[in-house]
Parts: sequence; C-alpha cells; structure tokens
Amino acid sequence: MSNDITENINTGDLRIARTHPLISPAVLAEEVPQSANSKSIVGKARNEIADILHKRDPRILVIVGPCSVHDPIAVLEYAKKLQLLAQELAERALLVMRVYFEKPRTTVGWKGYINDPHLDGSYRVNEGLRAARSLLADITDIGLPCASEFLDTTLGQYYAELVSWGAIGARTVESQIHRQLASGLSMPVGFKNRTDGDLQVAVDGMVAAASSHLFPSLTMEGTPALLETSGNTDTHLVLRGGREPNYDDNSINAASKLLDEKNLETGIVVDCSHANSHKDHEQQKVVAASVVKRRAKGDKRVVGVMIESHLVAGRQAQSEQMTYGQSITDACIDLPATADLMRVLADA
Repeated sequence: MSNDITENINTGDLRIARTHPLISPAVLAEEVPQSANSKSIVGKARNEIADILHKRDPRILVIVGPCSVHDPIAVLEYAKKLQLLAQELAERALLVMRVYFEKPRTTVGWKGYINDPHLDGSYRVNEGLRAARSLLADITDIGLPCASEFLDTTLGQYYAELVSWGAIGARTVESQIHRQLASGLSMPVGFKNRTDGDLQVAVDGMVAAASSHLFPSLTMEGTPALLETSGNTDTHLVLRGGREPNYDDNSINAASKLLDEKNLETGIVVDCSHANSHKDHEQQKVVAASVVKRRAKGDKRVVGVMIESHLVAGRQAQSEQMTYGQSITDACIDLPATADLMRVLADA
C-alpha cells in the first residue's frame, strides 16, 4: 500500500499551469530572412561602434529611439525619418536606433512587445518574435543599425544577428548568466550601472564578459546545448544614474578610475534618460548638453550618449484610443527636438 501511495505522488511542475509551443530560431530565420544589405549594415555598424568605443574613431555614438516598441508601424516610420538624419550627420556622429522589445519590471506589468504584442495579456509570444524580427530586418534593410537590450537570455537567438549594439540593463548587470551571454554576443555590449548607482558591478561584468565561458542554452534549431564563448572585448560602461545623476565631473572621474584599475580601455556612454534625467524626458537635453560641453573641452572619455525619442513627445497610458507614435513606457522627446539635439552633439 505504501508503495502505491509513493508512486502516485507528483513532485514535478506543480506550479506550471500549461506549456505553450515555441517556434525555433532557425525556423523563424527561414521565415524572416536577413537581406544582404541588412548583413552589410549590421556588420559595418558593429565595427564602427567598436572603433568609437576604443577611441579609434573620433565621432560620437548616439543610441536613440523609442523607450520600447509597442506599435511597429510607428517605429518603422520613426526609423525612416531617423535614417535621413543619420545620413546628414554620418561624418560626425554614428546614429544607432533603439529597438527594445523587452521591459524589465520591478514587480509586474507589461513585459514588452515580444511577450505581449497585443498589449492585452494574451501573450502571443510566437507572433511577437515574428514581428520583432521582421521589424529589425526592415529597419536594417533601409540602412539604419539597431540597438537592443538582452533581458531574456534565450530570446536573443531569434534576432541577435540583426542587432549592432546590445545592452545589459541595470537590473541584470549582476547576473552571471547575462555576463556569460554578453561574452558570446557578436556585437559591442554596454553594461549599465546598477539602479542604486553602483558602478563596480558593471565594471566587474565587463571583466567577466571579456573571458571565455561555457554555459547551457539553445541552439538555432531549438535544442539544448553547451555554448562555449571566446569572450567579448567590445564591452563598455553606461552611466544611467542611480540615487543621484552620475554624469558630472566627479562621477566621470570615479568611473574612469574604476575602468583604469581593471585595464578596461573603452570609452563611457552616458544615458541621458532614466535617473540621469530624473525621469523627465525634457531633462535629457540638459544631460546631453553636459556631454557636448565636455567633448568641446577636449575630454573624450565620454564617447556616446543614449536618448529616448519617439514621433510624439511624452508618454501615455495603455488604452483603446492611444496616440500614434507616443511611448507607453518611459516618456520621450519628439523627433524635431531629437534632430536639434543630434546636430548639437555632432558639432561637439
């Protein structure tokens, strides 16, 4: 009797309500192929970003675009307009468009376009993956390189070859699996300081990512495997503020000291939004102005900026009647203000 009772005890997946099939990265890549032009744009931009980070290219790196994707039609319209600006400023600045599909959450909330493309809790992840890859393919095909944050450590397999710059965010910068992921990514990767402003964890992440790692993941065919990386030496520090902004002289000096102690020679990128702007999108202009002033004086330790921008300024709550081209996550500056700011940054 006791043996029968034991055999009927279930100890696995007690809190898994349901499993859902997921398309494999290889199948999606066949459905949404990368064009030859896209491959050329992505590869060229990766090399140029690395040259800027290692101070072999004097131009400024500008990672600019919507806080997150929720309407791919509006984002593609934004991309086409940004591409014209990128061409205008190409000799003085390298513009890379933010195309962020995942949103980290402190508690709960909308997790981003891939997880919930319909914004209704239906979690049509396969649809989100197809639309995300298609959007990256379209943007790169028109000649504009893309940037994205790698939050889920497996989803990158579905679109990483279309990304020219990657980010490890403030909430995952201490994560070993994200550091391992960065060591194998094919593009330059920025490590943000922690949400409280701690820089050491981001610098430690850069050191870790430069090393070789062996870790479990998925192949393009969707099968489990151990991936062995060669290490990524094109990582860099992103200052996004913490309890206080951290783009002032003292903060730049402190960041430079930590990088020097670890023999990390890549330049610093200042995130003009988030805590550096006190979550006020208009204050991004103030942060950018400080970078302009610094570079105009000949201080080239800051090699780039990040700016949140969309077709329409501000942000809005999710609803049935939403404003076209306006963010539903962090507030953004609009495209005319972005163009003015890009020109000032390029002139510096």
